[in-house]
Amino acid sequence: MKKETNIYSLKSGFEIKDMDSEKRQVAVYLSRFDSIDADNDIIRRGAFTKSIQERGPNSGSNRQIAFLRWHDWEKPIGKFLDLQEDEKGLFAIGQLGNSTIGNDAWNDYADGIIREHSIGFKYISDKMKWIEDPTQPAGGYWNITELKLYEGSAVTFGANEYTNVVDVMKSENKINYVEKLSGEIDVIIKALSNGKGSDERLFEMEMKLKYLNAQLVTLAKSEPQIIKHSPIVKPEIEVFNWSDVINNLK
Repeated sequence: MKKETNIYSLKSGFEIKDMDSEKRQVAVYLSRFDSIDADNDIIRRGAFTKSIQERGPNSGSNRQIAFLRWHDWEKPIGKFLDLQEDEKGLFAIGQLGNSTIGNDAWNDYADGIIREHSIGFKYISDKMKWIEDPTQPAGGYWNITELKLYEGSAVTFGANEYTNVVDVMKSENKINYVEKLSGEIDVIIKALSNGKGSDERLFEMEMKLKYLNAQLVTLAKSEPQIIKHSPIVKPEIEVFNWSDVINNLK
């Protein structure tokens, strides 16, 4: 059993615990421990300890774990005030910003549009192990003891973070979408090569590059949709007897 560890990965489906309208803060769980998820993973308590220590709210790092919308590094909606692990999972308190996107996100929280959260991360190859278990549909599960956490995102209830990719697979626009992703990647690579801007800006571009690359990988691995066309019906051709036609004109 093998799992891709060198790409930006996502996990979704974690809930809101509380909201404070006066402070514009939300208390949420970004990840759950000790349960098998859709990727056949079990994340264990302690998996985020190193990331929190190195890039958590109290770390002093200029590359702190980001609070985003839809995993988009151009759409930070605030910042995390607290990240900690408890018996249930990865608990976070997020402060919504006063930007337009921050205000929109807060209104979406208040209206119940944002109901789930997910994480953007990378697997660490020597911190995961396949455990054989015949009671599981997949025949086992991945025991995850550490992940490299980049961000936590607010997402719409029931949504897939790669919705754009999934939608493309339902249409005939796959080539156009690949060209769009490739174009965005080229722009970011050029910007990174120029090296202009703060460390935070360069880091955000690097993370977006990883995310776009993950979309390309997802697209490449997805089964193309087979589009069924109606059979071509050849029209019946009436064959004229031109001698009769000419005689009738006489």
